Amino acid sequence: MIRAPSPAKLNLFLHITGRRENGYHELQSIFQLIDLFDWLEFNQTASIDISIVGLNSVDLENNLIYKATQILKPFAKTPMGLKISIEKNIPMGAGLGGGSSNAATTLIVVNQLWNCGLSIEQLAELGVALGADVPIFIYGRNAWAEGIGEQLTFIDLDQKQYIVLKPDCFISTQLLFSQKTLTRNTKPTKFCAYQIKPSDFGNNFEPLARSLYPEVNEAMQYLDQFGIAKLTGTGACVFTEVTTAMNIDEILANSPCKAYIVNSLDESPLNHFSVI
Repeated sequence: MIRAPSPAKLNLFLHITGRRENGYHELQSIFQLIDLFDWLEFNQTASIDISIVGLNSVDLENNLIYKATQILKPFAKTPMGLKISIEKNIPMGAGLGGGSSNAATTLIVVNQLWNCGLSIEQLAELGVALGADVPIFIYGRNAWAEGIGEQLTFIDLDQKQYIVLKPDCFISTQLLFSQKTLTRNTKPTKFCAYQIKPSDFGNNFEPLARSLYPEVNEAMQYLDQFGIAKLTGTGACVFTEVTTAMNIDEILANSPCKAYIVNSLDESPLNHFSVI
């Protein structure tokens, strides 16, 4: 049995800077890895089948873990059946990248198990087909992201703690993107501008998420009492940076929804992972 971590991420900001002819949106964002983990266990089986345990709410054919194994099959030199069990701690539909992270962990581990011989760069290229933010979890480093989120410039970020709230709702990314009032022409910027004044950088999806999902608005109003509340990704999770003036225990205890205290990561623990 092989047990591997699958970390979450925060989008410290998220701007839409344009739209391509194929309908995809041009983005700018910062991906910050955090120490909230799913755990994946890989067990070899006697059959040649791939089974997923612990994620019954997602059909096998639509499961990103399963899809990741199928992408690797053509490269497998020693293919084997696998039962992949998931301990799910990252909430789904939360903007924390749980599904993409699970896919990245699967690509990294199964690449070794099946002796595919693919480099990290090759895995990241394959991962884009599963999701635009899969590469960040494969590289396992904090990054300034552009393009559809797959063009990464790795950056160093200060160590921080964050309070993350998960409102009791599931946000439809498709619904948010379909809204005519979504800002799609934010002026492109640079990482140095973010470093100078990060409070100027927000999330273009936040006004829509707040208006369409009252639970998100409530969570943001709550966190705004203590700091600057931000939406991560297309939600539903919202977060704020921890400061010395905060009574963290009291904030967590009185939260209107599930609350987490998380630490930033310099890199993913997967960066040093080996099946041997």
